[in-house]
Amino acid sequence: MSLLRVSGLVKNYGRRRVVDGVDFHVEQGEIVGLLGPNGAGKTTTFRMTCGMAEPDAGTVTLGEQDVTEWPMYARARDGGMGYLAQESSVFRKLSVQNNLLGVMEMLGMDRKTRRNRCEELLEQFGITKLRRSKAMSLSGGERRRLEIARCLVSDPKIILLDEPFTGIDPVTISSIQNIIRDLRSRGISILITDHQVRETLEITDRSYVIREGQVLCHGTPDAVLQNPDARKYYFGEGIDMGIATQPKLSTPHSRLAALRGRLTGKQSSDDAA
Repeated sequence: MSLLRVSGLVKNYGRRRVVDGVDFHVEQGEIVGLLGPNGAGKTTTFRMTCGMAEPDAGTVTLGEQDVTEWPMYARARDGGMGYLAQESSVFRKLSVQNNLLGVMEMLGMDRKTRRNRCEELLEQFGITKLRRSKAMSLSGGERRRLEIARCLVSDPKIILLDEPFTGIDPVTISSIQNIIRDLRSRGISILITDHQVRETLEITDRSYVIREGQVLCHGTPDAVLQNPDARKYYFGEGIDMGIATQPKLSTPHSRLAALRGRLTGKQSSDDAA
């Protein structure tokens, strides 16, 4: 049974149907991307999945529970669904440490548990030295790490990431990618939507491409990149798909280089050999 399953989601705004029967699923410990051009319906689908918008039809299931009519806070508290918004969600005037402790206190954790858990998260996300810094003073990458750490306070089973790579530099993007991979290694599922296609496909196990309110294609990064319709309507025809027919690459580094080559239209040194 899938950890998260979305079936037949429909959303109308007036006479316009922006989501028209979208289906997708996320397994435990899996990173799944939700991609598509502007106006495709992916953002509305994402909002219905996390409880920010109510679908006109369809269901959202977490494990064995139908949470379609659950408000967002109930999906987090009782369903184990975390959510990271694109916009800043930190308490700007509180310190990094108090951003974490405040959420823990609201969840009813005792003082000892709060202190121990806070230390764990500060260490895990490399923000221990920033513990007394005001959140408003953090860089974009530091703020992202704090926001993800806050998501983990409630021990979620799945986290929905809304454009986590927006507004941060390439080095920090790599750091966030590593954090997301680490979450997967801990058995936490991830549903991610982002306009940074290359960075998203580098970390996803599978992705869904949405166009005109429907799933255009889905599969592994290689599969969606090779899909003719996805190239025509979303990725563009400049992607070099010839790499897919060559022998299997032997190392994670060379596989990552090949994926970058498809997205940039450039051939890696491994492929040229």
